[in-house]
Amino acid sequence: MDKLVITTDRAPAPFQGAPYNQAIRAGDFLFVAGQLGTKPGSSGGPEGNIAEQTEQAMRNLSAVLDAAGSSLANLVKTTVFLQDFDDFPAMNEVYARHAGDRPPARSTIQVSRLPEGALVEIEAIAHT
Repeated sequence: MDKLVITTDRAPAPFQGAPYNQAIRAGDFLFVAGQLGTKPGSSGGPEGNIAEQTEQAMRNLSAVLDAAGSSLANLVKTTVFLQDFDDFPAMNEVYARHAGDRPPARSTIQVSRLPEGALVEIEAIAHT
């Protein structure tokens, strides 16, 4: 099976020198690397509270999916990493607005630390 690298400047690039891509298309599936709430082109890390960071992370995810010819409607699985599980309700409210009426399967995990001081990171698998 061929792997097609997906990149877009409408979402943050991988960390400088890090050996990964924004997404890989393999067959009919798209595997999207974790998206932080960092604005594209920003030189710093994510800003704002959990709701603001989740909103930006979902925008970044949407931009990568769009670059691959897919969309949030085609998500089949997401994993949400939270710095603090107490942020779950606020994250979930924003996430639900983007997930649509047939949301994907999802796991949500509290982690001890995220890159750049982020409060949330969202990775995804979508059908293309």
